[in-house]
Amino acid sequence: MVVGSIAQLKFIYTNVPSMGNKQELEAIVQLEKYSIFAITETWWDDSHNWSAAMDGYKLFRRDRRGRRGGGVTLYIKEHFHCVEFDNGDDRVECLWVRIRGKANKADIIVGVCYRPHNQDEEADKIFYKQKGEVSQSLALLLLWDFNFPDVCWKYNTAERKPSRRSLECVEENFLTQLVREPTREGAPLDLLFMNREGLVGDVMVIGHLGHSDHRMIQFSTLREVRIGVSRTATLDFWRADIGLFRSLVESPFRGSPEGQRSPGRLDILQEGSLKGTGAGHPDVLKDKLAGINTGLAKQRIWLELRRKKESLWPLEEGADNSGRLQRCR
Repeated sequence: MVVGSIAQLKFIYTNVPSMGNKQELEAIVQLEKYSIFAITETWWDDSHNWSAAMDGYKLFRRDRRGRRGGGVTLYIKEHFHCVEFDNGDDRVECLWVRIRGKANKADIIVGVCYRPHNQDEEADKIFYKQKGEVSQSLALLLLWDFNFPDVCWKYNTAERKPSRRSLECVEENFLTQLVREPTREGAPLDLLFMNREGLVGDVMVIGHLGHSDHRMIQFSTLREVRIGVSRTATLDFWRADIGLFRSLVESPFRGSPEGQRSPGRLDILQEGSLKGTGAGHPDVLKDKLAGINTGLAKQRIWLELRRKKESLWPLEEGADNSGRLQRCR
């Protein structure tokens, strides 16, 4: 099987309430040769199984269960090797698909999520947890129908508590939001996030699909994500020869009177410790994916950024902050 490269993927993403007729969608996809098409609010159920497929594309979908509306879908070119993550929770409308790279190219995760405007806090927490888990190590592209019109992405501020929590989740996971134009009724509700600098470019907000009142977002990946290997040598304590280490450290003191202390003894001890460390603990090369931040570093940076933001924007919950946020719009 031919496996496509994940460089220069061409994406299109939009919200299409009640995705019934796919003829216009198929025409656009074939004309523009998109690699991936993401749709939110398909309103599909089991009755659409026969009509949802598209020639040349793999179909991934998650329909809303138990009530009308919602649903998310991903069409991905069939020559890509893809694996869907099953989040196992129908309370959130999210798809997470891992597109496998080839050779020394790292995989990439594409997520498409729809958040209803009346989604409760518990469902929000489930989504934030999922997003945190998938963005820890691999490159991530998140297509998110946000439904928080009060968020100002220019200054990363929001009026309502649920909106502010969503901003905190974005900051905690070091995501960058790339859509700068309104996509519906003067607000950027359909958003694009990445967690690797330089991964995405050519972002454009274009026309509408069918009778949808959401504008489409088109973009491309600019480079392949490579698996980076750090050449930093570290000590492998699991393979250490503790007996050899002890003998090398103690050797400078053999034959000296018990309790003798002199300025030179400290240097001898340090020299023996270094020898023992090098001999008793084999070096290993520390492999890691390129771009991974350690948890501690991420936490410290995020806390510092949050402290600075709160000092500059101390919004009061329950108060009218619209005047202070007017310049964002």
